[in-house]
Amino acid sequence: MRMAMQYSEGRQLGRRLVVGLSLALIAACNAGAENSGGAGATDATGGTGGVNAGGGPGQGGGQAQGAGGEGAGFASGGFSSGEGGGIICSPGTPSDDIDGDGFTEDDGDCEDCDPNRNPNAIEVPTEPGKTPYDENCDGQIDELPPPPCDAGIDLDEMDPMFAAKAVEICKVSSGPNDWGLVSAEWVMADGAPPPADATLAQRFHLGHGFVDDFGPNVDLRAGDRMLILSSGTARRPEDPGYQSVNGFSKGYQGGFADGFPKESPACPGTTTGGVNDPTGVELVLRAPSNATGFSFDFDFYTFEWPGFICSTFNDFFIAIQEPFPAGQLDGNISFDSQGNPVSVNNALLQVCGCPGNPPNPCEAGGKIFDCNLGNIELIGTGFGFDTAGSDHGGTSWLRTTSVVNGGEEFHLRFAVHDSGDGVLDSTTLVDNFIWIATPGTTVGTNPVPE
Repeated sequence: MRMAMQYSEGRQLGRRLVVGLSLALIAACNAGAENSGGAGATDATGGTGGVNAGGGPGQGGGQAQGAGGEGAGFASGGFSSGEGGGIICSPGTPSDDIDGDGFTEDDGDCEDCDPNRNPNAIEVPTEPGKTPYDENCDGQIDELPPPPCDAGIDLDEMDPMFAAKAVEICKVSSGPNDWGLVSAEWVMADGAPPPADATLAQRFHLGHGFVDDFGPNVDLRAGDRMLILSSGTARRPEDPGYQSVNGFSKGYQGGFADGFPKESPACPGTTTGGVNDPTGVELVLRAPSNATGFSFDFDFYTFEWPGFICSTFNDFFIAIQEPFPAGQLDGNISFDSQGNPVSVNNALLQVCGCPGNPPNPCEAGGKIFDCNLGNIELIGTGFGFDTAGSDHGGTSWLRTTSVVNGGEEFHLRFAVHDSGDGVLDSTTLVDNFIWIATPGTTVGTNPVPE
């Protein structure tokens, strides 16, 4: 009943504003949905929200920062207006799709003059003082998201669909006009399937897992579990099946992802060795119709620091998006401000320790590392002095953002691999995937805001 009243009010308003339907008015409607009536300009979500920031444990993917419902976080904000509504067009008949969003009023479109308000949109919390709107046309405004969907996932769960749940991608798409997860599969770094040999496949699957912390000082970013990927064993030292990250080779090779290897500008003359012991997951996703991008948080650890910086043993964490984001030559979306990929030879390693640190920096491979985050996040992970005898390296939590077109189907691959050999391992935590409805979203990686 509430939804029907909203539909009726929107149609009556449209008919009062303009009488008759023409091709010119259709063009005006489409332009208006993007640029007029305070519709939110690039976003046109009909509402605004908080900043694009991650949520703490149990927040269901960033609810406090503008998370929408439907089983995932949703961040928005920074719009020039963001009022929504007030677009001058005539809705026509209930079977017309005036705004071209794939939905008619008969299909449940509650505002056929705004392509960002339909059943394939995601709810955007309303900024204080702004007019609230029902972006996803479910008859509710600013509804709270459901609870996290990753409670109770076993450490060694084999179903790759749980990899999506562990990073707060909860909703499964039911078809082309429904956003969410389409499919998931375990893959190697280049997207190839796991090794066919049974023994090697068993070793491959030791490289993925689900944990609720990583040592006593590294917490979840959201929900109850996070995805852990490793070129060794995706386990903590106390977990069943753990093998030391100092010396465990799984004994298989793979190919580089498209665009790799990427050599670090900070290590001139260095050549990355071949791919060893890769483990990853590939998710196929459909974006909400009002999405402009997404983000996720990750934390990379490597045993190669400090002994093999600027060497051939250049282990990687990769995040590959296909189709490629606009303006990029490949699908790599996790890199620092200097273009360094996330690898042993990059500039993002700030969790580390050495004699005299703090306050003095550390030197490794001819490079200086501030190690300004100290070594506390290494304790209990296998990468710290408590279990390894000396400190190795990590990044702490970083956030990658990327762009996406509303309604687009795309692939997102997370993977980790050794380079040169499979002996000294690297591990990455992934958590807190959030859809973004913010204009001006760009591709890149930065420390998670405090």
